[in-house]
Amino acid sequence: DAVGNVYVADSELGLLVSLDPAGRERWRVSRGLLRPTGLAFDWRRGVLYVVDTQAHRIHVYDAAGQLRRSFGTRGTGDGELNFPTNIVVAPDGTLLVTDAMNFRIQAFAPDGSFLFQFGRHGDAVGDFARPKGVAVDSEGHIYVVEGLFDVVNIFDREGTLLLSFGGAGQGRGEFWLATGIAIDEHDRVYVSDSFNGRVQVFQYLAHGR
Repeated sequence: DAVGNVYVADSELGLLVSLDPAGRERWRVSRGLLRPTGLAFDWRRGVLYVVDTQAHRIHVYDAAGQLRRSFGTRGTGDGELNFPTNIVVAPDGTLLVTDAMNFRIQAFAPDGSFLFQFGRHGDAVGDFARPKGVAVDSEGHIYVVEGLFDVVNIFDREGTLLLSFGGAGQGRGEFWLATGIAIDEHDRVYVSDSFNGRVQVFQYLAHGR
């Protein structure tokens, strides 16, 4: 968060833990959590979004670990979730959620109201089979890690595929079951290349650079 506290989801134990910058435990939450996975802290609003994959819901906590609200229910309709896994807060505050078993990305307003969705199940370029991490760059492009095809797909907000990069392998720029992704304020793209046991870093060259 803005002061350096760290938040960790222990999905196996059903725990949400916060640590201070020195690594000391601040608080922990287990009540009401089935399988917490993806986390995203919204520093503007001071809240932590927690994906509960098994509950098919998103929980919202404040920085002190108090539950403020939850949204989502299992289903295939707009705003409904089916084993969600990852979440990111876009620069404009939009929440983007990997709705894994619906094979799509869903977008929500900070209050949990549905905004838009895109994606489909398939094996063509830009389709989803094992969608994993999601991230957003400074220009609002949406990056989705596709674990089965070992690529990162980049979309606009309408769901149009702009670019794919990666491919199966162990060389530079190749992935073996990539999972998470994060983008920093300089548009450096960090991809956790899990079976290769490494993090790979890429640079997005924004317009005007």
